[in-house]
Amino acid sequence: MGFIVGNAGLFFTLLQFFIAYLILLFTVTSICAVSTNGAVEGGGAYFMISRTLGPDFGGSIGTLFFLANIVSSALYITGCVEGVIENFGPGGYLISNNEQLVLKDGEWWRFLYCSLLNLLNLVVCLIGSSMFAKTNVCILGFVCVSLLSSLISFLLTGEREIPIPSGNTLVQNGTFHVNGTYTGWSYNTLHENLYANYSKDYTSANSADFKIIDFAAVFGVLFSGVTGIMAGANMSGELKEPSKSIPRGTLGAVFFTFVTYIVMSVFCASTTSRFLLQNNYAFLLPINIWPPFIAIGILTATFSASLSNFIGSSRILEALAKDNVYGFFLNFISSTVYRGNPIAAVFISFLFVEVILLIGSLNLIAQINSVLFLLSYLATNLACLGLELASAPNFRPTFKYFTWHTAFLGMVSTLIMMFVINLLYAVSSLILCFILFLFLHLLSPSRKYQWGSISQALIFHQVRKYLLLLDARKDHVKFWRPQILLLVNNPRTCCPLISFVNDIKKGGLYVLGHVHAGHDFLQLDEDSTIDEYPYWLSLVDHLKVKAFVELTMAKTVREGFHHLVRISGMGAMKPNTIFLGFYDEEIPVDFFGTDNPYHTDMFKESDAFKLRNHDRKEMSDQEYAGIVSDTFKMKKNLCICRYFQNLDKVQMSKKSKGTRYIDVWPINFFKPDPDDPFDTTSHFMFQLACILNMVPGWNNLHLRVFLCDHMTERLAVNEIRLKQLLESLRIVATINKVPGWNACHSMLLGGDVCSRVSTENCNKSYLLRVNELIRSYSEKSSCLFLYLPPEFNRPEEEENLTSGTCYLRYLIELTADLPPTVLVHGVHGVTSTTL
Repeated sequence: MGFIVGNAGLFFTLLQFFIAYLILLFTVTSICAVSTNGAVEGGGAYFMISRTLGPDFGGSIGTLFFLANIVSSALYITGCVEGVIENFGPGGYLISNNEQLVLKDGEWWRFLYCSLLNLLNLVVCLIGSSMFAKTNVCILGFVCVSLLSSLISFLLTGEREIPIPSGNTLVQNGTFHVNGTYTGWSYNTLHENLYANYSKDYTSANSADFKIIDFAAVFGVLFSGVTGIMAGANMSGELKEPSKSIPRGTLGAVFFTFVTYIVMSVFCASTTSRFLLQNNYAFLLPINIWPPFIAIGILTATFSASLSNFIGSSRILEALAKDNVYGFFLNFISSTVYRGNPIAAVFISFLFVEVILLIGSLNLIAQINSVLFLLSYLATNLACLGLELASAPNFRPTFKYFTWHTAFLGMVSTLIMMFVINLLYAVSSLILCFILFLFLHLLSPSRKYQWGSISQALIFHQVRKYLLLLDARKDHVKFWRPQILLLVNNPRTCCPLISFVNDIKKGGLYVLGHVHAGHDFLQLDEDSTIDEYPYWLSLVDHLKVKAFVELTMAKTVREGFHHLVRISGMGAMKPNTIFLGFYDEEIPVDFFGTDNPYHTDMFKESDAFKLRNHDRKEMSDQEYAGIVSDTFKMKKNLCICRYFQNLDKVQMSKKSKGTRYIDVWPINFFKPDPDDPFDTTSHFMFQLACILNMVPGWNNLHLRVFLCDHMTERLAVNEIRLKQLLESLRIVATINKVPGWNACHSMLLGGDVCSRVSTENCNKSYLLRVNELIRSYSEKSSCLFLYLPPEFNRPEEEENLTSGTCYLRYLIELTADLPPTVLVHGVHGVTSTTL
């Protein structure tokens, strides 16, 4: 108290206590709220933070909280030894006249005494928590008696001279012995001590980095004396009813210590001269009615505090080991627990305290201690704030006296005071916390544990809010992006296609849709998609794609396709583009079982994604054609992909393979339109090709657009139009004219591929010629975009076998033996030339 009141003055002392206890009160309400919201196990604050914020954040804070308790234990041991030396050392108050019993003083002697006390802590903790509890009860009695005697002494003791310790070299020398004045109750003394008057700290006067005391240094020492609010929470594993004991005990301790500190501050400022306050921090002992009371109180209080932090640190370390936060590094701690007592954790805590004791300076340790505890308080408030803001229905703490305001104020105030106390320590602790967070997030075995991280609840809360703000009626073509539904039969056979669509989505919605066909849901006992869904999520993680998964059951694939198109997405985030694999007789490739970038054994032991028999197909060609027709009816853009099993992005990126291309053929080969060669579908093709060319891995390819027209004069005009169009759309591409198109065009029957679909009078030779033309120009293409026509005029019957078969045959013949190809059909404008 002398150090605090003597330097800060009564006004600033009361202000600092008010700030400190306001922070404590905010933090305590957060502790009480979290601890009464469920079962609390061993580890105290670490357990509460990790179970709320997740193992990575909880583990990093838990590690620093472990260090905070280690530093705090060393701090109180150092304070205890300082009290011992003041009373039993050279010039000590209690045995100054008996030189035979005087304890030797010096840097290494003090370290020896500290080590002996640390060893005593070790012995008590090895015996167990029952011994700790009994010891603390006895110590509490001694402290209460000492405190009572001190308050009585202020009232009874009159004016007297109090000797300044010989170790205070700031005012003492070998010739003269200086005293300080205890005035007793005096208005002049009170007036003198009202305001701040910062001076030098005589306990660190010989330090090489000595600085004059300031507000921050005083607050750092003051706050280190009130950090014990976590002591009860740290012992949560030993409490019968933590959810009841922690709030009651912690709030009671806060109220009792606050009143005690305020009373002691007023008494000290009213009775003791500033000179004595600043130069003899143990002045309470010589003014006491029986000085040993104070000595006993100081020694027992500091020893009790060091013991509480010591056992608290061991329990936190045990909790870190139990949660497998650091993997095999701490496994030995979990295997050395005897009757609930973590033996190895106790020994490690002992060694860490020994290291901190080498620092020596009490006030330097105090600042480190305060910053680390403030960081743990910040995390506790953050955890409570997150729970409150997430509005999770299961957050129903029985402790009601808190709001998000108290948690937020507690978090902000602790952060501010960290920097006020010591900028260097605050920045260092935050950087260390961030490094630990990254380490645990990336490497910790505990990251696979499902403790219910608050981050998921907060993300859900925010996403729901912004989805409601996203209005489909306010969509504008300037901000169009592909929102894709990819219909997947078996991901085992289409990994390259899934990866390709992920590249082309351009930050838009991406949904993997799958239909369990051939099932009548009413006849089933349970929904098989529920058990299969986690495997799809694992697939998304394995392929490293940013996609959602939608599974459905239906009697047919076509019916299930309707489900997926209508239910996928949410609000304004609904699919506007459908991607389909191709319907052909190609033998499926097992990408999970072959030597390629998609290889994995994670699905080997499960029934998920089994390779189908090539002789059996999920749907017929008519049903596939029906899905294409339904897509047009639903006014969705459509992309049909073929030969993507041949897509090799690794080889594509190698420069030794020469220049590779992305080719766009913006012409409807089935019914060319000379009057409008660049329609909505052509614009959609340009957009997709441009998006693909912007993606890493594809951006080193060259974009080419092939221009076809059988009339030479119009070809030149269309080339100018296409060049202007690409410039207005900011698309960098090379325009290639196709002279060989004239021969193909002359083979058209009446300007169309076939005059009547129902007669299957298909111009096969024309399609073969077009296919040869495309292959000759796009031999080095890594991806082709071709024009997908809408279905031809068909009879009124919706399910016409001839129509569907003919349509698919056209597509098969057109795309035969091409590089990976996307057949594109657009229904809405997707490009913009306006600002």
